[in-house]
Amino acid sequence: MKWWENPKVSVVWTVVRVWLGLQWIEGGWHKINDGFDASGFLQGALAKAGGDHPAVQGWYAGFLEGFAVPNIELFNVLVPWGEFLVGVGLITGLATIPALIAGAFMNLNFLMAGTVSTNPILFTAAIILLFAGKGAYNYGGDRWLIPYMKGHFFKNKHKHEPKKAVVY
Repeated sequence: MKWWENPKVSVVWTVVRVWLGLQWIEGGWHKINDGFDASGFLQGALAKAGGDHPAVQGWYAGFLEGFAVPNIELFNVLVPWGEFLVGVGLITGLATIPALIAGAFMNLNFLMAGTVSTNPILFTAAIILLFAGKGAYNYGGDRWLIPYMKGHFFKNKHKHEPKKAVVY
């Protein structure tokens, strides 16, 4: 067993994972309840793409202008619900790795859009937990779900192989 997967060390990863989940669930919950419109955020990001020292790279501004802005209704749903579901996954320890990847991806996109805030801290916590591997969900639902899923989907792996003929 690797040191970072040790049950005693997993307590630390669990505290970090739940803390990170609370950050996501709080942000998503406020956006869901208060209403969320990404238009202002995207326009602000596009404004940061100009000047001598742009905070937003040109290629990313092109993505925002060509895809995100025309599909604002989609982003108005994906962002709050994505944040909320990442939080639920991290707090419960269910689908921990996908939740960490999704959260890190959102943080990276917020950073590329020129918003620093808590994004570097949340991104770093997600990356550390990804490296912790199964130590990150040792105290969570994935501890039981992943072995069950592996057993369920891979139990018949060798069942359908043809038996070798016995020659006498």
